[in-house]
Amino acid sequence: MSFLHQAVIFLAAAVVSVPIFKRLGLGSVLGYLAAGMVIGPWGVGLISDVEAILHFAELGVVLLLFLIGLELQPSRLWEMRRSVFGLGGAQVLGTGALLAGVGLLLGLRLPTALIAGLGLSLSSTAFALQLLAEKNELTTEHGRASFGILLFQDLAVIPLLALLPFLGESTTPSTEPGWLSVLKVVAVLAGVVLGGRYVLRPVFRIVASVHSQELFTATALLLVVGTALLMGQVGLSMALGAFLAGVLLADSEYRHELEADIEPFKGLLLGLFFIAVGMSVNIGLLASGPVRVVGLVLGLVLLKGLVLYALGKWVFKNHEPALSLAVVISQGGEFAFVLFGLAVGFRVMERELADLLVVVVSLSMAVSPVLFAAYDKLVRPRFRKKVQREFDVAPEEDHPVIVAGFGRVGQVVGRLLRAKHIGFTALDASPEHIDFLKNFGNTKLHYGDASRLDLLRAARADKAKVFVLAIDDVEASMRTAETVKQHFPHLTIFARARNRQHAYRLLNLGITHVMRETYAGSIEMTGDILQELGLTWSETKSALVRFREHDEALIQATYKHHGDQKKLIELAAKARAELEELFKQDEEKKSA
Repeated sequence: MSFLHQAVIFLAAAVVSVPIFKRLGLGSVLGYLAAGMVIGPWGVGLISDVEAILHFAELGVVLLLFLIGLELQPSRLWEMRRSVFGLGGAQVLGTGALLAGVGLLLGLRLPTALIAGLGLSLSSTAFALQLLAEKNELTTEHGRASFGILLFQDLAVIPLLALLPFLGESTTPSTEPGWLSVLKVVAVLAGVVLGGRYVLRPVFRIVASVHSQELFTATALLLVVGTALLMGQVGLSMALGAFLAGVLLADSEYRHELEADIEPFKGLLLGLFFIAVGMSVNIGLLASGPVRVVGLVLGLVLLKGLVLYALGKWVFKNHEPALSLAVVISQGGEFAFVLFGLAVGFRVMERELADLLVVVVSLSMAVSPVLFAAYDKLVRPRFRKKVQREFDVAPEEDHPVIVAGFGRVGQVVGRLLRAKHIGFTALDASPEHIDFLKNFGNTKLHYGDASRLDLLRAARADKAKVFVLAIDDVEASMRTAETVKQHFPHLTIFARARNRQHAYRLLNLGITHVMRETYAGSIEMTGDILQELGLTWSETKSALVRFREHDEALIQATYKHHGDQKKLIELAAKARAELEELFKQDEEKKSA
């Protein structure tokens, strides 16, 4: 089958499956896995050479680690040392020891049990980071801890590979002495570090001076693939090499350009990697012993989850981030495929056991998105309702202003009120956001869902005068607005609207003070543009006042018809003509 035929099959499978799974709330990763199972040798058999596809698709993981490295400056990496070597080391050693013990109980030899346990202790960097990215949880407590553990696991690959020759015998023994192999590894690592610090920036400076976007993209890809290949040649993780290259360029002036150039390739190849993992799942082995395979998968996820939960509880002192950590990285990892394959070559592991463990790891990856989606929808909301915070009870003093939602808009309002010594009560529904803001001295911030009537009563809404509705989520904003309008009609509501449709819905409730979040800033910037083009300050101010009055009148005229697109188009065309006529009349008055 030609390359183009294969490309069409992969693209079509992704285009069909991913939207379906995203619509079901299961995420794109599971969609890619399902697509791979369908088109692979155990499905309809459209693609048969799974091994070659998997090797090529590993470039997606390599590019992912490079982009992560670009976001992680060396100083931040040093700050994460406890998370990486403390949490990561405890997870790998603890999980590996427990799994090796289970292997011994099942009758495996000590070397086999040791490699099986340590190999299964590794998690999937690609799966975990993709799941966290889709939920915007990479910067949360459990997101940062997950990344630290995953980074240590990539580092742990090096000693695991070095351990294999000592546990068995290679079918293709090498005459190269061990000290020479170590010397090669040290030389390559030193070369990558020194080259990244002293060579790459001048190279990119020369390439950028040519002003060729294609050449810059090609250079970026050459850097990532070349570094990964160089590391792979001496037995190190290719993904680790790409990550190191990214970290060395994190402080460079070309970081954002590199991100923009690499991102499209990363997305496509990472999707291909997930499809290839789905294709590699041996459904025949699953069919011949479903109880055994399912039991091993559940046992792996449960045991790793328990270890991760215990570590998370010890570090976070809180159940929720510990449980989130356990759910996110309790699956097996893609590097287990390589490790178990090499273990067969060194006669540390039998081929039948390696095939079984590959199926277990693949299915644990497939289970991971489902488990995460179920946890996010069913467990996490109930769990958070039970969490009691010391600041989820409103203060005792009465304040004239209540600010619901302490994000970008709410913080600006709060800063100005505090500067004028006007008391206010701020409410936000994100515990993580509250913890972050408290580090900057925001002690008047309280946890709670502002749409709850009992919380508003506890916040003394009946004593307040003004209610600032600055919640980012549109539906949560509307629920809060409805509650306030119904139970506290005396409050004057100043509402932030995400967009015009949100503004229409707020106006329908009778809220007259509605600010579209980008509207004021856009008008102010346009004023600067007009003055830069030669208009005087008074001419600019007159134009902006005229535009604002006209647009506010348009909002009032159109919100009653916001469900009728044809009518809105008609009113918009009419409004454009009216505005042009108003400006024309102003010009005529000026020249008269």
